[in-house]
Amino acid sequence: MDNPGIAVSELKRPAILDFEANEQRGKTLRGIALAAVAACIGEDRSPDESPERQFLLSHLDCIDPNRAGWETALYGYLRAPAPDDAPLLRLVAEMNLTLIEMLAVALAASVEDDAMIGRALAYAQAPLGGSRPTLGLLGAALHDLRLAPASPIGTLLTGVAMQTGLLTVIGEGAPMPERAVGVPLPLCLALNGDDGAWPGATIGMGEIAEVPLPPSIAKEAWRQASALCSSPARALVIRTGSAAEARSVASLIAESCGRRALFIETDKIAGVIPWLILRNLLPVFCFELGPGERKVLPHLPRYTGPVLALCGFDGSVEAAGGSALSWSLPVPPREEREQLWEKAIGESELAIDLARHHRHGCGRIAHLGRLIQHRCILSGNIEPSRQDIASASWVSEGAGLDSLAQPLTDAITDDAMVMTAQLRSELETLLLRCRARDGLVRDLGAAAAARYKPGVRALFVGPSGTGKTLAAGWLATRLGLPLYRVDLASVTSKYIGETEKNLAQLLARAEQAEVVLLFDEADSMFGKRTDVKDANDRFANAQTNYLLQRIEFFDGITLLTSNTRARFDSAFSRRLDMILDFPLPGPEERRLLWHSHLGTGHSLAQKDLNQLAAIVDMSGGHIRNAVLTAAVFAQNEDRLIKYDDIIQALTGEYRKMGRQMPVGLKTNA
Repeated sequence: MDNPGIAVSELKRPAILDFEANEQRGKTLRGIALAAVAACIGEDRSPDESPERQFLLSHLDCIDPNRAGWETALYGYLRAPAPDDAPLLRLVAEMNLTLIEMLAVALAASVEDDAMIGRALAYAQAPLGGSRPTLGLLGAALHDLRLAPASPIGTLLTGVAMQTGLLTVIGEGAPMPERAVGVPLPLCLALNGDDGAWPGATIGMGEIAEVPLPPSIAKEAWRQASALCSSPARALVIRTGSAAEARSVASLIAESCGRRALFIETDKIAGVIPWLILRNLLPVFCFELGPGERKVLPHLPRYTGPVLALCGFDGSVEAAGGSALSWSLPVPPREEREQLWEKAIGESELAIDLARHHRHGCGRIAHLGRLIQHRCILSGNIEPSRQDIASASWVSEGAGLDSLAQPLTDAITDDAMVMTAQLRSELETLLLRCRARDGLVRDLGAAAAARYKPGVRALFVGPSGTGKTLAAGWLATRLGLPLYRVDLASVTSKYIGETEKNLAQLLARAEQAEVVLLFDEADSMFGKRTDVKDANDRFANAQTNYLLQRIEFFDGITLLTSNTRARFDSAFSRRLDMILDFPLPGPEERRLLWHSHLGTGHSLAQKDLNQLAAIVDMSGGHIRNAVLTAAVFAQNEDRLIKYDDIIQALTGEYRKMGRQMPVGLKTNA
């Protein structure tokens, strides 16, 4: 021996072991499990015993010094357990685990935070086993706790711990007794009082900023929580277009139930049930559903608390045992919106004006508030301006609208609008209708208020180039809202159901962001339904039906353009609030159009402009093209636009239209 001063008796307690520490550590469930392993391998001691063997025997000495049986010590210990075992014993009680499962979990989890235990188990299972306990070792060590007629291995494989993922079997392909048993790492951390992390799940808001909730929604959240905790129906679906708002409401409900929200965005939830119990979590499943999609909430055996689901306004969510309750988060009333805006941007007349004219939800207000504050910091402004708000409104929360619609960012002023007096009056009426949509039925009768939706739907009808898209831009500018033109190529799909799903996402995002949606040439999507002659007709009609219904209940402002109203389904007309006709301009409107497009960059005489207005019977779009072409000629020679430039440009424009140049138009050459 290298050190002859060490007695043989002292080798039974190697110097690397602190017996007093082991004595304290031994009086736990893991210590009892180690004592069971020690009893299984026997107590034969020899001078050359390894530290791992001595480690196991020290636990047996601590748990069962009189050799009355470690099982007896277990029953005595359970009458006054150590505080460290409280999390595991809570699982045992709530999940109705057997004693075999309890000790197997304690032993399997212990190797994750104590290297010596792993070494001891590898010693006990040599030469086949590793540092995690095998089914064979557990079966031999815990045999005296078996539930007749099942064996310990059978109890483990068919028990609740395996079914819920608290225990997992490692090592496929090996014989059953040689397969190791483990506890997922998040559960090991939870048994030690730590949250840890679960793939695809987040405790609390995470990186998403919490949204201030108005009193009406907060009060309803507390009411929903009370119902969930006391009624048999324990599943609630929260519907909204704002992820931040939905998570804030779910967090409040969880807090009201005495729990914390766990947001789950994965289908792989094996083992999550013990985690819910250990960390006092309330599961919140996050779904993104399209129209007609159906989702069933996962069954959570042994979990008896409430379950929440977050999704948009499309699709259906059902509980495993039946239907789930549903709550669609409303837009707060004007008074509460004003308070939310004041929190977001400070007390000002601007906050009052925003609350009055915009139907933003609390999630959108909080999002815009953060963006506006950032812009103020960049610009050095103390208070936000309307320009800050206009710029912030183009930034959508989460996934934006840009993938499904084209933003039209140009501001259209009154000077750019040339139209008849009647059309201008109708556009002004539409503007007032959009501004008054929030409280329009206030103080009106029951018939007017019944089924009222604050959305506004208008159809612009007229030949190409008469200013329909320009009018949509003017309306959005006057409302202070972003304008998006729906990209039919991005929305429509050859796959059945995909078009409806894309439109559902588009409309949900548009509602949340409060933008003006423009459907150019809308008759291609909202056209007449046809007789069903084949499968394509049936699916086309189903798509039209969905569009008609969804537009009717759309909460925002929808503008549609078409060359003629005859192509629309008759059922669509009653769903429109206004139909505006855009006629071809007359001589007076054409004269104003020439003036508006040419500006000051020309040398045309007034008589030339009058002649163009009288003879050139074109729409505003064609006049615009002619002016731009004439500007090319003029800029090439670094001069003002001349009358001859206009004539040359009109020649090409008439050729494009397939029409003859009017005889009365002659050059000055």
